[in-house]
Amino acid sequence: MNLPFYVPPEQLMKDRAEFARKGIARGKSIAALAYADGILLLAENPSGTLHKISEIYDRIAFAGVGKYNEFEALRVAGIRHADLKGYAYARGDVTAKGLANAYAQVLGQIFTQEVKPYEVEIMIAEVGKEGGQDLLFKVTYDGTLYADERFVAIGGQDEQLAAFLQQHHRPGASLPEALSWALGAFQAAGSRATRPEDWEAAVVDRTLGRRAFRRLGAGELPPA
Repeated sequence: MNLPFYVPPEQLMKDRAEFARKGIARGKSIAALAYADGILLLAENPSGTLHKISEIYDRIAFAGVGKYNEFEALRVAGIRHADLKGYAYARGDVTAKGLANAYAQVLGQIFTQEVKPYEVEIMIAEVGKEGGQDLLFKVTYDGTLYADERFVAIGGQDEQLAAFLQQHHRPGASLPEALSWALGAFQAAGSRATRPEDWEAAVVDRTLGRRAFRRLGAGELPPA
């Protein structure tokens, strides 16, 4: 029997990380930022059918970049996880933190044990009952978990988007202000989208009640 070639573990992890990052960089980025009444999520996505931003539970939204079939499978698994926990215990026991931790464990296990890592980054956003209680989580392809209360960006342009939002974002802004900052961040990162139809946008808004998720129509978006 022929023995397989030996590959040092550090080289194997490096190759997997590079493979995943290249796949993610080919997709369009997503930015999320808190405003006075909740959280805005904005993605460059001219497709009106294949959504990158979706509701996952009462006050929680999900967004993903990279391979569509992979982050869509994660979204569906997250909905099932949330539904089962909410049914077995209480709806209030379903939190973005719990979902983000579950996603981090799954992606970390896939990255270290499977032949091919997932080429995805995902975001979980939960609107709090009061201002200042909103939560944003970012989970990378290798299961690394990040948390913030102000803004998060995922995808190949995440650093450029985050740098712009770091300079311009301020707490308590209105939704139009948050939209202008998010669009400005994409412009600064080199986006060529100019029509409202080129974007996918949604909010998780505490003023909407239990079902806080709402998609924004093209008429609600200013030209980039």
